Amino acid sequence: HCVYKKQIKNDMIIVIIWVDDLIMAASDTHLLNQFKEVMQKKFRMKDLGKISYFLGIHFEQKEGEIKMSQDKYISKMLERFGMVNCKPSPLHEKLEYNSSEAVDPKNYREIVGSLIYAMTCTRPDLSWVVSRLSQHLSEPKAENMNTAKHVLRYLKGTIDHKLCFKKSSQPLRLLAYSDSDWASSVEDRRSTTGYCFSLTGDGPLVSWKSKKQPTVALSTCEAEYMALAATTQESLYLTQLLNGMDKKIYHCTNIFEDNQGAISLSKDPVYRQRSKHIDVKYHFIRTVVNEGKVNITYCPTEDMVADIFTKPATKSKINKFKRFLFGN
Repeated sequence: HCVYKKQIKNDMIIVIIWVDDLIMAASDTHLLNQFKEVMQKKFRMKDLGKISYFLGIHFEQKEGEIKMSQDKYISKMLERFGMVNCKPSPLHEKLEYNSSEAVDPKNYREIVGSLIYAMTCTRPDLSWVVSRLSQHLSEPKAENMNTAKHVLRYLKGTIDHKLCFKKSSQPLRLLAYSDSDWASSVEDRRSTTGYCFSLTGDGPLVSWKSKKQPTVALSTCEAEYMALAATTQESLYLTQLLNGMDKKIYHCTNIFEDNQGAISLSKDPVYRQRSKHIDVKYHFIRTVVNEGKVNITYCPTEDMVADIFTKPATKSKINKFKRFLFGN
């Protein structure tokens, strides 16, 4: 509802609107200038020129390349929460501390809210830990606050991370990685869904998510199948969005999955005794697969990029998948 397109023969203009801010892109400079003139006659508007800063996101452009970062936003965040002079630290496997002491919920929510915006825009590496922190907004404990501050120290050392989009001679195509961590929540034994999407084989990501599943999965296969359903839903949405903005060239998304049982279940109603209890809403995957809208392919666990959306994004994992995550 924020994206508008106008097609004139072979030329096209796309306008993205957020409250009173607009981003405009066109295949023809004359068409872009013509649209600006029409808009300025109808509304009081200021042309800020080539995009450089938008909603806390810094854009760097050069021939055939666009970089997105939030270095200024993160710097202000560190200053706001008194962490400017903190010591940078990597993310570790275990991020929770043994303390049940209550902390100021207002301060905690402000930190987590700021982290959510950074994670949503340009920092997919924060997805898992921010998702975990968001589950304790009502009654945060000292251990949760310590984890949040640890994430701020991690941001201090990785403030230069950027999403780097490069012009490619290869045609764009949607591909995704889907994963799940079975019964990872100690509180209620629910699993975590993780997925990520890219438009090229080299990255960077254009969509990602880490989220606790709504119900308890009784097996690894079931947890992976539920994650695959969420990934398929996002695939259908992105395909619809991209086909609305571009020519109708996005047909089948290749989804990489590391669980053979979930792949088999998505293609045929196998393992009936183990899967007949699974909610009907998750079985729409079979229809989508049969219609050729997604293609589910096996991926070895060690090559599963979405693993960092279901577990802590350690330094070794970030280094291994950095090119695909950020495009550089």
